[in-house]
Amino acid sequence: MTIDNAEKLNTLYEIYEQPMYRIAYAVLHDQCLAEDAVSDAFIRIIGKLDIFEDCRSPKTKAYIVKVIKSTSINIYRKNKRRFTEEIPISEAMQIADSSQTVKSSDGVSWILNSLGEPDRSIVILRCIKEMSWKEVADRLSLTESNVRKRFERTKKRLKMKGEMSDEK
Repeated sequence: MTIDNAEKLNTLYEIYEQPMYRIAYAVLHDQCLAEDAVSDAFIRIIGKLDIFEDCRSPKTKAYIVKVIKSTSINIYRKNKRRFTEEIPISEAMQIADSSQTVKSSDGVSWILNSLGEPDRSIVILRCIKEMSWKEVADRLSLTESNVRKRFERTKKRLKMKGEMSDEK
C-alpha cells in the first residue's frame, strides 16, 4: 500500500466510520454485527482506493454508502439462514426438564423469552445442552470469542434484570 493510499484510507475512516456504523446497525440491529460490517466494508474499500480522487466528494460518499449497505445486507442474509435452525423454546424446556438442571420451568421460559437471537441459542447450547464454546461457535457459525463475549454480555444483562426485580 502506498503512502498516498494509506492517507486516503485514514481519511476515509475518520470521515465515514461512524456513518457506516449507523447504516450497518440500522440494517442489522446488532452492535457486534454492525462492527463486523464496517470492518468488512473497509476491507472491500482498500482494494478500490485508487478510484477515490477526493475523499469528501459526493461520489465517494455514495460509493461508501453502497458498499456498507451491500455488506450489511449480505451479513443479514447470512445470519438469517443461520438462525433458521434455531432451537424452539419448547424443545429447550424439554431438555431442561429431562436433565433436572433447572427446577422452575417458568423461570427458564421467562429468561429464554427475554433473550434475542443469537443470545438465546448461545445460552441454550452452552447451559442446557452443555456444549463447549467451540461446539456452540461452530453450530452458530460464529467465532469462539464472539460467542464467549455475547454470553458474558447476556449474563450481565440477566443479572441486572434479576437485581432490579429483587428491589421491587
